[in-house]
Amino acid sequence: MSFNVSEVFRPKFFGLFKKGNYNKETFTADLIAGIIVGIVALPLAIAFGIASGVSPQQGLITAVIAGFIVSLLGGSHFLIGGPTGAFIVIVYGIVGRYGMSGLIIATVLAGIILVLMGIFKLGTIIKFIPYPIVVGFTSGIAVVIFSTQIKDFFGLAVENVPSGFIPQWGTYLKNFFSLNIYETLLSLFCLLVIIYWPRITRRVPGSLAAIIAGIAASLLLSRFAGIEFATIGSKFPELASGIEMPHPELPKIDFSTIPNLFQPAFTIALLCAIESLLAAMVADGITGKRHDSNTELIGQGVANIVTPFFGGIPATGAIARTMTNINNGGRTPVTGLIHAFVLLLIFLFLMPYAVYIPLACLAAILVVVAYNMSEWRTFVYLLKGDKTDVAVLLITFFLTVIIDLTVAIEVGLVLAIILFVKRVSETSTIRVLKDDYVHGTEDDETAQLTDTEHLNIPKGVEIYEIDGPFFFGLASKLDELDRDLKKKNLQVRIIRMRKVPFMDSTGLNNLRNLWLRSRKEKVQIILSGVNENVLHYMRKAGFANEIGEEFIFPHIIPALAKATELTENNSGRHGNPAI
Repeated sequence: MSFNVSEVFRPKFFGLFKKGNYNKETFTADLIAGIIVGIVALPLAIAFGIASGVSPQQGLITAVIAGFIVSLLGGSHFLIGGPTGAFIVIVYGIVGRYGMSGLIIATVLAGIILVLMGIFKLGTIIKFIPYPIVVGFTSGIAVVIFSTQIKDFFGLAVENVPSGFIPQWGTYLKNFFSLNIYETLLSLFCLLVIIYWPRITRRVPGSLAAIIAGIAASLLLSRFAGIEFATIGSKFPELASGIEMPHPELPKIDFSTIPNLFQPAFTIALLCAIESLLAAMVADGITGKRHDSNTELIGQGVANIVTPFFGGIPATGAIARTMTNINNGGRTPVTGLIHAFVLLLIFLFLMPYAVYIPLACLAAILVVVAYNMSEWRTFVYLLKGDKTDVAVLLITFFLTVIIDLTVAIEVGLVLAIILFVKRVSETSTIRVLKDDYVHGTEDDETAQLTDTEHLNIPKGVEIYEIDGPFFFGLASKLDELDRDLKKKNLQVRIIRMRKVPFMDSTGLNNLRNLWLRSRKEKVQIILSGVNENVLHYMRKAGFANEIGEEFIFPHIIPALAKATELTENNSGRHGNPAI
């Protein structure tokens, strides 16, 4: 089997210069958009880093390195990569249980999974994830993010907040009267700045304006009123002495924990694929461009393989930063490279000043992030839909909030598959046609029954009509139907398969069992209306040879003619008059 790399890996960045249409005007547009996106990404990268249980510089490192690689090797013109809120829950859990070395291993494994998904052309995976699952775990993540910010938002005097949702709120309720009124007022002030800032200007993000206003307010109150606020500096005092450039570092590998990390690694990879491809699809819908999903997955995979070795956390395409890019005139992946360079300059020269950012301000930013992620309007809309979709939505949501995001995605997917199989099974039928029935024209097996003439079914002949895919969800019905029928003087059984688009191994196995049982009962099986795909599968499995090609017909008329011939021959051998 030959494999051509160019079929699945075509980064948009390198295509710019092949066409030779990248000019000064385009670069100017990308430069302006890149600077703005970098400024927008700054507070988010810091907030996501802290909320994930790591340091703020690790959030920035992720935005710099992963953002650069995603734009360099990705399959979208506009996608901006970096840390996102979707990973807060899973990263926090991994760090708490396995430490940073465990997070590095899980992220690298996730990157490898993403690269393999791209290589094997699974870029359309987003189409196979039911929408209620996406909304369920996205809304669940939003609730969990909101829950983790209660301590800093209200300044509660709690040393260690439990990781579980229910224990968290138990702790909050016990310690609620320890809230700090000044921290609470600062959080509310920053929250209002974020909400109302767009009325002043959309050029500067509300989150950045809130950080500047929060720093100013905390410094003034500290100096003139003696009111102290919890800041990044009080939580990470090492930042006050400056930072060092990150360098590649291998984690301490505990091989006994690696098998346990495959599950969260799969969750990271799936979240990355869903979020990045959704963001790319949204960007395509707005701009009219087309992204390459397989290339995008490979680019995301490489980013998640490289970034952890520099101390970074999982990253993916960020829809908010991508929309900022588009709205500010970004045209090519160069925007993403410039955004990463801007963040690098901030990391090198301005990071020591991050110690003055109040934690209450970051909590306000993450509360807004949680609100935007919640999709509560969509959630309420889906609750009015089909009961099975509602079940998938609620189960995924509550498992995400109460138990674990990994469990929620796995259970949600399994439940969705089971309910899908149930639906298909209910719409697919197997029935017995007796006596006179209508049939399609000889040249059109798939014609509507209402357009046809009557067909006489000889005595001693039964016709089983299968309507729908003959797969594991339907196959057992054939056995049940056959065992329930009274088979008096039955000589030929025709299996009519004109409405069977495909067959799986379970369906073929049940059909073969029926053929073996019929042979013992001296009943001949004839297949009618078998399409090319199903017939090819039967031949490949050897069943067509077992039953005999002479008993497989493309239409019902020759199948009935063969059945009539067999019943007449059998009647003749027994001395009975022909039917």
